[in-house]
Amino acid sequence: MAGTLTIGTCQFPVSGDVGRNLWWICRAIDRATDRGADVIHLPEAALTGYPGVDLPDLSGLDWQLLLKATETVMALAARRKVWVLLGSAHRLSHVDKPHNCLYIIGPEGRLVGRYDKRFCMPSELRHYTPGWHFESFQIRDVPCSALICFDLRFPELYRQLYRAGVRCVFQSCYNARQSGPSIHNHIMVQTLQAHAACNRFWISVANSSGFYSPYPSCIIQPDGKVMASLRRNRPGILVQTIDLGLSFYDPMAGIREMAMAGRLGNGPERLDDPRSIDTKSL
Repeated sequence: MAGTLTIGTCQFPVSGDVGRNLWWICRAIDRATDRGADVIHLPEAALTGYPGVDLPDLSGLDWQLLLKATETVMALAARRKVWVLLGSAHRLSHVDKPHNCLYIIGPEGRLVGRYDKRFCMPSELRHYTPGWHFESFQIRDVPCSALICFDLRFPELYRQLYRAGVRCVFQSCYNARQSGPSIHNHIMVQTLQAHAACNRFWISVANSSGFYSPYPSCIIQPDGKVMASLRRNRPGILVQTIDLGLSFYDPMAGIREMAMAGRLGNGPERLDDPRSIDTKSL
């Protein structure tokens, strides 16, 4: 499969101030586009701030202010002719809590789709209603999809995206404003590296840089290697081009689909040999 895509993966100190977040977002869009980015990838809750950390909850969120800020981002995307993946909250019709979402804004400034975080941690369920669907889209002949933070704990999601032909995953995260190092230093990017290698994905990881942030934003190759990353705890923009035509080490080639179909071994389903059948003797 051919196709290239230049991604501007952005991080900044996400806060509970929508106006301040909007300033960082517009600045990132302008700077990444100036550097040739086709798509700007922003962290989870980039526009709203993360409830329970940046603000107590979403009950006092000014939804009209949020709408105007979102429209400002859409207008800038149209002016710069760039895709934007915007972390925010999506208000629902009745008493349901909002979705934790990524708005997918096309280069004409229109909403192309919305991904709602499917797996919320127990603490997040106080603030959000989990989503129920994937959202796939194509940028410059590259089949893409999006996931959010805690979704990475569920490999079943990545297998479904592989089946759907997705080649690039935009993973927005919020692991920031922590008291210091935690398990997130050792498990988040590493888990995404495994998902990339097992499913032949490019993965863009956008995290907040609010101090203390246990890992920086980065781009992961289909062999699981971190192609490039920003510096932790500092705002920045990582502009990298991914190329579907490149070849990467893939020891699962020709075997992956067999395992996905339920055959959990690439030898005979049963070997009629007593020394193979007997598992309790030397």
